Amino acid sequence: MKFTKFKFGIELQEGLDMMGFEEATPIQEKAIPIIQNGKDLIACAQTGTGKTAAFVLPILDKLTNIESNKVNTIIIAPTRELAKQIDMQIEGFSYFTNSSSYPIYGGGTGIEFDNQKQALKKGADIIICTPGRLLAHLDFNYFDTSGVKHFILDEADRMLDMGFYDDIMRIANELPKERQNLLFSATMPPKIRTLATTILKNPESISLAISKPAEGLTQHAYMTHDNQKVMLVREILKAKGKDLSHVLIFASSIKSVREIKKTLNKAGMRASEMHSSLNQEQREQTIRDFKNKKIRILVATDILSRGIDIKGIELVINYEVPNDAEDYVHRIGRTARADRTGEAITFINTKQVKNFMEIEKLIEKEVPKLNLPKNFEKAPEYKLLKKSNKKKKWNNKRKFKKKKT
Repeated sequence: MKFTKFKFGIELQEGLDMMGFEEATPIQEKAIPIIQNGKDLIACAQTGTGKTAAFVLPILDKLTNIESNKVNTIIIAPTRELAKQIDMQIEGFSYFTNSSSYPIYGGGTGIEFDNQKQALKKGADIIICTPGRLLAHLDFNYFDTSGVKHFILDEADRMLDMGFYDDIMRIANELPKERQNLLFSATMPPKIRTLATTILKNPESISLAISKPAEGLTQHAYMTHDNQKVMLVREILKAKGKDLSHVLIFASSIKSVREIKKTLNKAGMRASEMHSSLNQEQREQTIRDFKNKKIRILVATDILSRGIDIKGIELVINYEVPNDAEDYVHRIGRTARADRTGEAITFINTKQVKNFMEIEKLIEKEVPKLNLPKNFEKAPEYKLLKKSNKKKKWNNKRKFKKKKT
């Protein structure tokens, strides 16, 4: 479906033409007409499907006919990185319009807080924010929320996983009751349904099946003991040499991230880290250095698994198997983007076999298991752990003793 079918205003359509947007993605095709009609919406669509444009474009089109000095739209995102990315996309789409946007997130200086304050007081059309920082501004009572017409939750499942339910409800209660609510989520667990029931009014619903990994993506896995993982990362990257310009390694804890980075740096491989303990300036500098190839290897927690678009990532390594099968798709989706090729490698220990089998079921493909390098201890087998029968033996022992007396 062509974007011209949505009959956007001339200014917005010029922006789309300049950016080369011609064909709408499935989520855009389904969501835009619902939003144009002013209805609430709950949409399940994963990262990379074009959902940001799906909710931003109809809002920008409405703003071309509105003059106000109050904030019109609030978009809530789980991380500052995603908030910044949404703001950048809005800047591109609204290039030929008079609409304004401003990202609001924590971790900055007092000057940045004051700039955010001015954006709220003077009424930027669209505010893109993390929950905690918006609440910090709301507590000072200078933000007039009476002009808010649209309340959008992006990556709602991620926000609930991060414990933002109460913050979201507090923000919602500060806004006018008459508004349009849009909820976008990559997954749709029961807690998201509960949130939707609380905030949304008679919503339309869209659910797109999770996309399978890109055609240009090669997937491999290693069965390995936990104490082998750090050295295995080093061996894999040594074997691949310096041909790779962008490598992204996901680890579940900050401790693991730092251990991997330290090991790679000692081996002469320039690596950097990305996690929630870094301040905003450190995060932004790290992303810039990675994009500009000043650093070749970035070791990160799941803070980068969604919402960050870094072109040219050739290799993604999962240091552990993600707990959620859909998170695996999000992680490996950082590579082989825009018809490029890429590789994803996952380390599996004996306790994670079941989770990886769930992943293979979701992607409808068996991922080849590679042999560990020759100098490594023998790998465990790819099979489910047998349930322990210790309890059963103990019970039998008790029965035997009782019978004997």
